[in-house]
Amino acid sequence: MSYIPEEQLITQAKCLFEEYLPKVETLKVKERQKIPCQEMPTQDPLVRSQNMEEVALGYSFEQARVEAMRCLQCVKKNCIEGCPVKIDIPRFIDHIAKGEFEQAIAVVKETTLLPAVCGRVCPQEKQCQLYCTLGKSFKNVEKSVAIGRLERFVADWERENGKVIVPFVKPSTGKRVAVVGSGPAGLVVAADCRREGHHVTLFEAFHKLGGVLRYGIPEFRLPNDIIDKEIETLHSMGVEIKTNFVVGRTRKLTDLIEKDGYDAVFVGTGAGLPIFMGIEGENLVGVFSANEYLTRANLMKAFDKKADTPIYPSKNVMVLGGGNVAMDASRMAKRLGAENVYVVYRRTENEMPARREEVLHAKEEGVVFCYLQNANRIIGDDKGRVRSVECVRYELGEPDASGRRAPILINGSEFEMEIDTVIVAVGNGSNPLISQTTPQLAVNKRGNIVVDETQKTSMDKIFAGGDIVLGAATVILAMGEGRRSAASINKMLAEAAD
Repeated sequence: MSYIPEEQLITQAKCLFEEYLPKVETLKVKERQKIPCQEMPTQDPLVRSQNMEEVALGYSFEQARVEAMRCLQCVKKNCIEGCPVKIDIPRFIDHIAKGEFEQAIAVVKETTLLPAVCGRVCPQEKQCQLYCTLGKSFKNVEKSVAIGRLERFVADWERENGKVIVPFVKPSTGKRVAVVGSGPAGLVVAADCRREGHHVTLFEAFHKLGGVLRYGIPEFRLPNDIIDKEIETLHSMGVEIKTNFVVGRTRKLTDLIEKDGYDAVFVGTGAGLPIFMGIEGENLVGVFSANEYLTRANLMKAFDKKADTPIYPSKNVMVLGGGNVAMDASRMAKRLGAENVYVVYRRTENEMPARREEVLHAKEEGVVFCYLQNANRIIGDDKGRVRSVECVRYELGEPDASGRRAPILINGSEFEMEIDTVIVAVGNGSNPLISQTTPQLAVNKRGNIVVDETQKTSMDKIFAGGDIVLGAATVILAMGEGRRSAASINKMLAEAAD
């Protein structure tokens, strides 16, 4: 879909709002099905590719209520089953349709403390919206109710109106819980265990909380002040926070229980170990993992000319990969001054794991997509810097184990592209520090911590979840693991108190 100015979208929504408001309480299914989807307003692509401000501008008051009126309020709430943290989706959307925003955010916060984050970055089209009855009636998930955008709307409304809801904390139990890592899973565990009255300490290796939310996702998709506001709730609940604390180095994992007296530990250290392709030239100057590239730009503010963090000057950038991280890296490269940015992917757009919205935004901002291609070797100059990349072409064969059609190399298809910077975005492995310093902790061949159905590890009192268990996954899946982990920890501590 081509870019539509914000003013035009809001004007259209106002007309629809005036039409449907008088009958909001009595809308029939067929009437709801006729209400058009509300597109999210965005910055002009020519403007936003030159700044770090948030691309998506959020729904207007009228857009949110019109979109909420599309919800069929099904008796069988299939959308909830598609939500890893089980938000009561129809109930919060019904409140929005009626203009009851405070009640709407209260429903959302019954199960999550990160609605402004999830509403921005979670792949709802593969989760809750995939199960939406409205979308299924059209046989098109893009016509489902925009659950994520509505979640974002009420979260932003809460923050902008100073009505932040702090969850109730039960009286102190005297029990202590250590949470290692402040990514999505760790934040959920900290909140849910604190709700039950346990003393919670959150340990973070970096100087700022948020984990992958902060270092992995650019501000033009998820502003840091949004992360800060969501985390403020933990402060208000009384969670103790220790930054610049590397569990495994500053303190061993077992010491938290044996020496520091914690009754339970949750490990949520994520998947921050970059994976490279193993091709010739990956050691040249000008080759980066997407993890390093984005961390320099996001956490260390390399995009700010006043920052001390160096960033490699680039003219022609090649990003290898087709996921959301590749989209983030390519769009960041444009904002850091690259003239040409190419995303090279060995399948077609249909097989790309990245969110369709992120691909569309990248295209609008001038990123060029090179499908059915891949890097074969990286070629350097006499100073050891990237000069070009030799690529090869592919065609698609039969579906592989993942269900996507497997790429087949076309022999003799080599060609060269003039490139000075290569960003490898083909995935991350689990952070190895905990397993290396705690050899008694069971891990699989990929280095992921092994847990049972309760998220308990092979060691007593130690639980784990998120990307350190799943491998690189989504924010909301990590939160779901955090929710299960917290429930198991709370149950264990309650039983120990009896």
